[in-house]
Amino acid sequence: MTTELSIHPDMTVSAIVERFPATLPVLARHRIDLCCGGGRTLAFVAQAHALDLQALLRELAEAR
Repeated sequence: MTTELSIHPDMTVSAIVERFPATLPVLARHRIDLCCGGGRTLAFVAQAHALDLQALLRELAEAR
């Protein structure tokens, strides 16, 4: 098990929520869910939702 303390673009959405449950509302606000996007990387999901990846990373970091 990793002791990863930060969120990276190559992490899956599921891994982010598992490690940092407080990020779930941020993801939900951007219509990113665990059902369809949970196994995808944050970078992939951000691109698919036309989101600024760096801005999303900042929001998630603030929420965790």
